[in-house]
Order: sequence, then structure tokens, then C-alpha cells
Amino acid sequence: MAAVTRQIPLSNGLRPSTRVRESNGSSEHDKRRPTSRGQQRIQVVYGELIVLGYNGSLPKGDDGRHRSKFVLQRRRSPNGVKVVGQRDCVRPTEALKDKATHSIAMTLSREKTVVIDYDGDQSTDMFQIGRSSDPVIDFIVLDTVADCKSVKQSIVNQSTVSRYACRIVCDRDPPYTARLHAAGFDGQNRIVLGENATKWKRKDGMMDALTTNGVMLLRPDMGFEPSSKPGLWREVSVAGDIFTLRKSRSDRERGKPCTGNGESNILTDGCLIDVCGATLLWRSSISRSQTPSDSQVHDLKKKLNDSRPQCPVGLNTLQFPSVSNSAGGQEVTPYAYLKCGHVHGRHSWGVDVGGDFMRRTCPVCRQVGPYVQLRFGMESSFYLDTDSQTYSFVPCGHVASESTVKYWNRIPIPYGPDEQLVRCPFCIFPVMGDPGYVKLLWDK
Repeated sequence: MAAVTRQIPLSNGLRPSTRVRESNGSSEHDKRRPTSRGQQRIQVVYGELIVLGYNGSLPKGDDGRHRSKFVLQRRRSPNGVKVVGQRDCVRPTEALKDKATHSIAMTLSREKTVVIDYDGDQSTDMFQIGRSSDPVIDFIVLDTVADCKSVKQSIVNQSTVSRYACRIVCDRDPPYTARLHAAGFDGQNRIVLGENATKWKRKDGMMDALTTNGVMLLRPDMGFEPSSKPGLWREVSVAGDIFTLRKSRSDRERGKPCTGNGESNILTDGCLIDVCGATLLWRSSISRSQTPSDSQVHDLKKKLNDSRPQCPVGLNTLQFPSVSNSAGGQEVTPYAYLKCGHVHGRHSWGVDVGGDFMRRTCPVCRQVGPYVQLRFGMESSFYLDTDSQTYSFVPCGHVASESTVKYWNRIPIPYGPDEQLVRCPFCIFPVMGDPGYVKLLWDK
């Protein structure tokens, strides 16, 4: 059955312009009961996940559970699970016979496997994230390629995102707390961790473990605010405990336990979740209603176009194209010298000897630096305010408000197996230089 998109009244602050996609393809728990004529169903929304690097939609367009963003809302029937016990078994095959119940099997040796048994929890909803197309995965997330503009560019040879990467458990009752856990249950309600997986016994006697490439969490200080400071990346265990990062992403030795103030797996507004190959932003429903909507961002773009900025040399009027990632090639498309910020139309003068288009001489101030096409930041979830788009990331050229650009310029995002780099949220391309952004100088 084709997916249907419709407006749903929301009870806990998600902005009215957000549209919730309904489909029978993601989970049996998501099926809705018809309402009588004239009756409106109030839907509780826990929050929203947005994949960094996609400026509003995937290169081929959002499709079912494979999307650039995903709204977590209270299910018709709870599907959460809770730990009810732990037992020792000789073989994993003996431990996991009952497919109707959830369980985690941790192989300690050829002779011993520990199984953690779960039972249904009527007080929580569970949402699973990974690259598998298995129906138990609510939000399909694939590897994000920096500055990807086409379907072909988005394909990677070897994915580092786990098929069942992680799960988020949300309380069905206020304040609707959401908690992150590493690993997700497969189609047979199992999590199987082999002998090589990093695992240990907790103080309460229960076993815990890390996944191969790990699930990382960053909780910004003071939330998603212009004055917020970046926190430290931590690793989340299968049980939801917090640890410092391993020496390398897949190291066998876990980091140190983090039990200090503010150290938890609870998702707050502005948290980043990294699943090794893709990074997701968590926006809480209440805070999300206080930031720009998609329509407001479109209005900001229209307002800038309506101001009819001009190229100071060619004197032609500049306009952002109707599609944010459309290719340039026309003189009306805004370009900018990223050393000084002067905005021009596309032209071929000022190229250094050797034809290096990354070293162009600005005809207004004579400074030499990158000269790139400007692209409007269309993903509203990345914005902190509705101020004018007066700044650009360097060198990708994505345009956003001053607060938005400066906030993301302070956030280190995992890059490769061990690095962390500041990256543009709209295209995930690493920023360059100091400070990594430029104020744009429009001639209006």
C-alpha cells in the first residue's frame, strides 16, 4: 500500500509544519486505528532524527523508511522491552530457540554463552536504526558521502554502518524521556555478540558489551543554543551505559566508565548520534517548535532573492535557484570569494597562473582565495534562528544565519575511523581555514 502523508495535530510542541509520514511498511506497531468522522487523534511526538549531510532530502528523494529525517511518535501499541533475567548456556543455538521473545546472546567462549532475556514493557516504545531493510528497522540509515549531489555519488563500496546499529527507547508518558542503546534486535528478536566483541560484567552481575564499530553520543552543553559549547564524544554500550572513547573505533578494550554530572544515554535537544558512517542530530519535539520551520527557511530564501542582489562588476541580478543543490552555470547564480566574502555572479576573470580556480583574485578588494558557488542551507532542523542568511561555510559555500554557522563551526564530528573534524551539517564536508566561515558581502 502506498505511503500517505497528511497533517497530524500534535500534542507536545512539534511545529505544525512538520509532516508525519504514515506507512504500513516499517512496523506492525505503527498501524493506526481509524477514527470516527469529525474526531481528531492527538499524536504524541518524542522527537526527530535528522541525518547530517543531506540538505533537506536524499539525493534520490526520501523513500519509505530510507529518509533524511525521521519523526519518532508514540505507537498505537507499545513495543518496548525490559530486562527480566540472565542465564548461562553452553551454545548460542540452545539459548535463542524462542523467537517470540527478545534476547541478547554474548559468547564468552566455545563452552559458555550468556543470554540476557527481555520481556514486553508497556511503558516504552522502541525505535531501531540501521542500514538493514529488515522490517524491524524503523529508520534505514546508509553511509553519508560528503557533499553528495547524486545517487551514484552516494554509493559506497563497503559500508561501516551496522545493519542493526542502535535503538532508542522512549517513555510513553511525560516527560517522554528518550534513551540511546547500542545494537538493535534483528528480525528474530535477537542480538548476537560473538567471542571477539568487547564485553564485561557490570557491578550488578549483568553482562554488557560494545558493538564492533561502536555507537557514539555527543551531548552539547546548554543544548541546541547559540551560546552552547560542544561536549565530549562518548560511547554508548548495549545496556545504555556511557564510556570514554576507545583508542580506535574497533579496539577490543573499552574506555573508562563515565558517571559524572550530565553523563547519560538520555537524548536532549541537539544531541548527535554517530553510527560509524553517518551522524544523526536529535531534535526534541518541544525545542523543535521554537526553531525555523521548512516554510520559514523557504521564505528567507525568497526574501533574499526578492532583495535583488547584484554582481558588483557584471551588474546582473543574482538569484538562488529553486532547487538548493541544482548545478550552477548561469550568470545569475551567486558565487563568492571565500577569503573576503564578496558575492558575485559567475565569471572567469582573476584566475591565477596555472588555472587554479581555488585561488582567485577578488576584483573588489584584490584578496586571493577560493571562489565557489553559494548554496542555500535548506534543512531547517540545522538552524538556530530565523536571522538572515549572511554567512557561508568555507569551502563548500552553504549559506545560513550567523548563529547557525558559528554553532556548527564549534562541533567536532567523527571523520573516518579515528578523526573528528568540524564539518558543514548541510553537506558534511570538512570546513577549511580559521575560522572556517565567512561573512558574505552582498551588493544590493
